[in-house]
Amino acid sequence: MKDLLGLMGKAREMQAKFQAMQEEVASLEATGQSGGGLVQVTLTGKFEMKSLKIDPSLVKPDEAEIVEDLVLAAHNDAKTKIEQILQEKTREMTAGLPIPPGMKLPF
Repeated sequence: MKDLLGLMGKAREMQAKFQAMQEEVASLEATGQSGGGLVQVTLTGKFEMKSLKIDPSLVKPDEAEIVEDLVLAAHNDAKTKIEQILQEKTREMTAGLPIPPGMKLPF
């Protein structure tokens, strides 16, 4: 019975940590870039695009497809950075807990 109470206490503690982490994640920002910095995308921790910057040298009517590809690459770069930050924060928070590898937590 004592083990069950201890486990429930740890679960409540973990829930509070996850809630605090979700609030922290919401305030995260990461900027991805492509084309040597010609295109930059900034995402929030919720993967919402906050800003997009395109170097004026790219804005030519016959090169629209190139700009589109660079925007996608910059967005994906920023998304990858946010995901890496989330993984690191989750790893720090769950250190020592018997969580199976690859288990997705509620974020």
